[in-house]
Amino acid sequence: MKEYRKYAEEMLEFIDKSPTGFHAVANLAAALEEQGFRRLKESQAWELAAGEGCYVTRNDSSLIAFRLPAKDRAAGFHIAASHADSPTFKVKEAPEMPAENAYVKLNTEKYGGMILSSWLDRPLSVAGRVVAEGEKGIETRLVNIDEDMMVIPSVAIHMGRDAANKEYNPQVDMLPLYGECGEEGKAAAAHAFLDRIAGEAGTEAERILGHDLFLYVREKGRILGRNGEFVLSSRLDDLQCVYASSRAFLDSTPEDYINVCVVFDNEEVGSGTKQGADSTFLEDVLWRIGESMHLSRSEYLQLIAGSFLISADNAHAVHPNHPEKADPTNRPFLNRGIVLKFHGSQKYATDAVSAAQVRMLCREAGVPCQSYANRSDIAGGSTLGNISTSHVSVSSADIGLPQLAMHSAVETAGVKDTKYAVDMFRVFFAK
Repeated sequence: MKEYRKYAEEMLEFIDKSPTGFHAVANLAAALEEQGFRRLKESQAWELAAGEGCYVTRNDSSLIAFRLPAKDRAAGFHIAASHADSPTFKVKEAPEMPAENAYVKLNTEKYGGMILSSWLDRPLSVAGRVVAEGEKGIETRLVNIDEDMMVIPSVAIHMGRDAANKEYNPQVDMLPLYGECGEEGKAAAAHAFLDRIAGEAGTEAERILGHDLFLYVREKGRILGRNGEFVLSSRLDDLQCVYASSRAFLDSTPEDYINVCVVFDNEEVGSGTKQGADSTFLEDVLWRIGESMHLSRSEYLQLIAGSFLISADNAHAVHPNHPEKADPTNRPFLNRGIVLKFHGSQKYATDAVSAAQVRMLCREAGVPCQSYANRSDIAGGSTLGNISTSHVSVSSADIGLPQLAMHSAVETAGVKDTKYAVDMFRVFFAK
């Protein structure tokens, strides 16, 4: 288990350093630049050279990195796509809420589909970005309050016997307790939170012009189980796939294809933003790569026709206490490898041809592969594959790594599966 554990621990370290999608993208950008990748801007012209590695970001929360083969012409694009956002609570504007002239709460709202009860009674903090007035105009700064800052307290069972099984109202039950009002009451609470954020950002509260701030769980991820076979962490969906695909991408040099590593934002809320999978971000970048290679429109479309996209977003493993929730025959388990996702109504992009290609990659990498389908009487979610291919028509498969408690504040996965994914993506990116 030593080699598997190494990759799992590296993944947990990446998650710990990435409390929000903004931080995940910043960390990936730093890793890319350390290996000589050049940052491009969408607002400037691109001149690319054979064998070069570059990356571009959008909104500071989505990133596309690519490496060209050393030869003048490529056979197509090999694309891995994942997402860096996870279900959480977003801090609203004017967030401070004095309560009972004794407490200060924060006004928050849900971001994505959440198991609300899993957020109760945990140490929480806040991270994200602020946009502030600086000496040279508007400046964006990342913030992460690296301390146990707040808690969402549950209601004691003595105050209502339905407390253990109640439905939670996000505006009533799920507001975090931030602090006390103190003797000054409401006046002291008015800007306490934004003052704290401003101090972290190196500015003053009155200079903050906007913010995208999110709660995150402070408990660090860990390895557990009888033989250390499981991983327990927040944000496994989908930073586990972000880590695996980007690690393999950084380790690989393409032979015939243009390697592309995509990290989208806003998958958990439908992808319908300028930086989401349902934007033109991927389409724009691929076209500009083709343009820099002086390809005609016809030659570019030929390149697209020879391309393949792997959409990597974690999958539901069979639950040990509720095996009846899983499909009768497509039953993935932790530590048993890559999960190919299938859906008759095409919520997943996998078809027979793309499934065969992924299975061949797994076979070549020596990685086990399993399949997932929803029970026919249970509606499932969707992911990046079909959304991305609605903009760029390439053959695509949806895969994931098996996990339990998806969309909980803390999720469970297998120690072996991160390395399995890295190994498969290395084979994919070496072609």
